[in-house]
Amino acid sequence: MKKQDFYYDLPQELIAQDPLVDRSSSRLLVLDKNTGDVEHKIFKQITQYLKKGDCLVINNTKVIPARLIGEKIREQNSLPEENEIHGAKIELLLLKRRENDIWETLVKPGKKAKPGTKISFGEGLLIGEIIDIIEDGNRLVKFNYQGIFEEILDRLGEMPLPPYITHELVDKNRYQTIYAKYEGSAAAPTAGLHFTKELLAEIRDMGVEIANVTLHVGLGTFRPVKVENILEHHMHSEFYQIFKEEADKINETKKTGGRVICVGTTSCRTVESAADEYGMLQAGSGDTSIFIYPGYHFKVLDALITNFHLPESTLMMLVSALAGRENIMAAYQQAVEERYRFFSFGDAMLIQ
Repeated sequence: MKKQDFYYDLPQELIAQDPLVDRSSSRLLVLDKNTGDVEHKIFKQITQYLKKGDCLVINNTKVIPARLIGEKIREQNSLPEENEIHGAKIELLLLKRRENDIWETLVKPGKKAKPGTKISFGEGLLIGEIIDIIEDGNRLVKFNYQGIFEEILDRLGEMPLPPYITHELVDKNRYQTIYAKYEGSAAAPTAGLHFTKELLAEIRDMGVEIANVTLHVGLGTFRPVKVENILEHHMHSEFYQIFKEEADKINETKKTGGRVICVGTTSCRTVESAADEYGMLQAGSGDTSIFIYPGYHFKVLDALITNFHLPESTLMMLVSALAGRENIMAAYQQAVEERYRFFSFGDAMLIQ
């Protein structure tokens, strides 16, 4: 399977730059994964496709203000060429907490960020020291500070919006789901951004079970595929956690013949990672680097609510595994023709 098999042409103006005022008023493309038939709806009409006995699986991770802009600290007795970017901006993206004050990060510009390099944020309020280079050039950074790290991060950090969003986000909460609970993500599980408290309450009242899982979104979900043969692509690992009560809800749904409908590819990857060979979900926590592409047999998931994804991305491959590549590419072509809004702040798709 080639990366180019998952390419489609997207006009730049269809990339959503701002969230809608009303979360649930986005558009919804409904795709029948067996026939390829497509319907066009509004997201709040999702209730038409849910029924009593179904289980909606949501990812309750919370995005942290993971983007830090700082300056390299000039070291004493260093050579002039080693300080040529002294005073220049260095950007850090926090990906995963390794230990209390040690984080896996993405650093720009990475070339000059060697072990021993110190970076000052907020005029010394937070100091980061690069202590190691790990796979794919990511850096381990140890932070030094006075006080509570989360409070300092909230003061100095910015929301890590994807690079294709160039508009400034006025309200930070619009890059959080309304059910976000556990901090740790470098990106939002964006399929969940369409839900309001009122819509979730309506779904509950229909007799649909709602189960929470946690997957802290990092590079594993969004890292671009650089190899032509997709089987050679390596996924970054991401931390997940499922409590027993939530696993029981999903397992009971499977036993009684209901559908498990995942909200977002992160929820999908979580339940598929934590299921045994019989499709029963195991409570617990761990790291997953699961890569789902055509040919994959889904063990838990029956249907998926998701956004529209970047061409040639692992997420295009995941939805193609669920609905078939031809069905997905045809549906995306319709979405382009119908002027749907794409990516993080864009419209949604239900694959059932």
